[in-house]
Amino acid sequence: MSTKILLVLVLAAMALHLIKPFGLPGLKRRSDVWKIALILIFAMMMALVLRPQ
Repeated sequence: MSTKILLVLVLAAMALHLIKPFGLPGLKRRSDVWKIALILIFAMMMALVLRPQ
């Protein structure tokens, strides 16, 4: 469940960044959306690894 929420939030952040770049260090251009995708992949992996069994 938490991975689905995380996916939706990051996809929304990617869409917003395409409309208007955030201006954060490393995220100043629209073409930096791939960096947000890398953050998504890392966060999803951590959510799966750290979830209780």
